[in-house]
Amino acid sequence: MSDQLLELPLGLRLWPQKAGSEPLRFVEGYSLSPLEHTSDSYRFSIMVNADRIQRILEALAPKLPEETFFILEFYQEDQTADPSQDPIPTIYYSPYMPTIEIFDIIETFLPRLIHDGFVGFGLANNREGIELFYSEEKVLTCFTGNHLRITDLLAGMQIPHRTDLQFPTDTGHDHLSLLCHQRKSLPEPFCSMSESELDYVSFCDELTEILDMYPVEDDFTFFLSKKEQDQIEARLLEHPEYSEFADEDFGGLLLDWNDFVDECATAFQGDLWEYRQGLKLRDLIEFVINGVSPPLSTKILEIVSETDQKLQQNLVDCRKRLDPPCDQLPAREDRFWHQGIVRNQGVPLRRDLIRQGWYQR
Repeated sequence: MSDQLLELPLGLRLWPQKAGSEPLRFVEGYSLSPLEHTSDSYRFSIMVNADRIQRILEALAPKLPEETFFILEFYQEDQTADPSQDPIPTIYYSPYMPTIEIFDIIETFLPRLIHDGFVGFGLANNREGIELFYSEEKVLTCFTGNHLRITDLLAGMQIPHRTDLQFPTDTGHDHLSLLCHQRKSLPEPFCSMSESELDYVSFCDELTEILDMYPVEDDFTFFLSKKEQDQIEARLLEHPEYSEFADEDFGGLLLDWNDFVDECATAFQGDLWEYRQGLKLRDLIEFVINGVSPPLSTKILEIVSETDQKLQQNLVDCRKRLDPPCDQLPAREDRFWHQGIVRNQGVPLRRDLIRQGWYQR
């Protein structure tokens, strides 16, 4: 087991240690702990030399599902953050794609993604309950239910388990973009790149276009383990209409519900049929909540609680019901999403409501 000090990426610069303080020793290794809010998944936090990150990712690639989506996190130039608060990066997801294809696309970007201090990236498959992410703090994390597979891989690469592993977040440090460095001081391949190629906003924008990525809200993040997804699949198979969604990523359906509510908060531009489809999505989620284990039911309720509250605040005419209660759902209480209509209606929805006689009731 080597205690050789590791080399941090170019995007991190540690603050000078105070006189008399014990110096921090950053060495290669990993820590392992149960993942919060799950009973069967684990979190790996891995620290290695910057030049080994790409090799670890390539070694992990064959162990990932055939399809994953790419995650990209970076700070955008047009952010108008509150001066009293730290800026928040924007998170982008790609559609699900063959994992090999993603690696082929990001290969030329990887050195910049690894070394720039304002960028984080990763891959995930929610249905299989696995995620890899190399953060802007330059720590590689892995969420998985199959921890033995990861520990075997790390042992094979001579990366030891350490209970006292230290991370850059344990001390003061600055984040640097590649443009902060003198060109002559940069190693290859950076010293031969143009300024626009080194600009993280530029190369991240390019990557989002290539992978057809879309932004997601930072406060709507969650992790469902494979066993939890299996529970959800079994529940959906019990319903003749919902069974077609059984083999899909349930996390994607939760994101769709969140997107629907966000659109309703601004101005829903679809017609009445499209609006009802959004309500049916929440019916599906409720059907799952009522048929899975209590811990998972509570977890899903917590995931959608803020989104539900946002929609409730946007509903008007709540004494009226848009659709009759679904026979597949318990009748002990009305589903609030069927009570009333959203306040901000686009022309197609308002037109259909008038035709249906909504305003004459």
